[in-house]
Amino acid sequence: MAQINKPSDYFNTKLYTGTGATQSITGVNFTPDLTWIKGRSGATEHVLTDSVRGVTKELSSNDTGAEETVAQGLTAFGTDGFTVGTDGSYNTSSATYASWNWLGGGSASSNSDGSITSSVSANTTAGFSIVSYTGNLTAGATIGHGLGVAPSMVIVKNRAVAAWDWTCYHSSLGNTRRIFLNSTSAGDTSIGGWNNTTPSSSVVTLGAGNETNNNNTMIAYCFAEIKGYSKFGSYTGNGNADGTFIYTGFKPAFIMFKDTGYASNWSMFDNRRAGYNSKSDILAPNTNSTEDTSNTTFADFLSNGFKWRFTNADFNASGNNYIYMAFASSPFVTSTGIPGTAR
Repeated sequence: MAQINKPSDYFNTKLYTGTGATQSITGVNFTPDLTWIKGRSGATEHVLTDSVRGVTKELSSNDTGAEETVAQGLTAFGTDGFTVGTDGSYNTSSATYASWNWLGGGSASSNSDGSITSSVSANTTAGFSIVSYTGNLTAGATIGHGLGVAPSMVIVKNRAVAAWDWTCYHSSLGNTRRIFLNSTSAGDTSIGGWNNTTPSSSVVTLGAGNETNNNNTMIAYCFAEIKGYSKFGSYTGNGNADGTFIYTGFKPAFIMFKDTGYASNWSMFDNRRAGYNSKSDILAPNTNSTEDTSNTTFADFLSNGFKWRFTNADFNASGNNYIYMAFASSPFVTSTGIPGTAR
């Protein structure tokens, strides 16, 4: 896969203020295939809508709920963003919102690479695909992901049953462990997630667990690492205000991370909500809490990674291990050799 020199063509954060009336949100710079919205000023749920499940179809990362149809939720994907209706999780008058948007492959196609036929929207340039499938509770079943390289992170949700967690595979945890996006719990060991099998360049292997392979409709978001655009790794905290530096090879636009050994919140930062630098505004995908605007300097986004400036146990406890996913605002060096952060 070629390096991406303009990351905002594939991932972009867009902030907006609700009106209480249907409004089009523009400035994303592309037609999103996955839009994740969270109210900043209100204790609203995180809401995820994608082009494979379809507009008005909502899943919430902060709970185990089944997919809902919200007629006044995200009602359309447009050429430069999306349209929201009047539902409070999307568009309360005067409330502030953050949206994180990913470009997939547009309309889904049938994929028979796995033992379960899947429906896949894949963007191989950006290393992102959306996979819809119906599980069969069979250990070792596989689903095609369409990326052509092995994904480094996979997030799966049962769409039909309001009992099962959002289950994550992360390359730094390995194929015997899983961690739950909607929960504070540490990663656990279970063959039911990934059948102790690392994803390949064509398929993700599933265990017989309810979270990833029940006899229900499922959705998976698959991410492969792309130089200069995305990074999925791990680090160890140092418990110091002069915190750990994490090299990504680009200036981040977005990071999400979690302590893998202890109960803690997931946390999200981006390059829009707290200005150019330093990062102080936190949202947590496992809770509906309002944005933390304590103005504490938690992190710096640097030209080639990010560095912690605080000792918070959710992301920089001494000796604790963390996983992260990161997307770029600009590469450290472009494919032509020009510094990506040059002004």
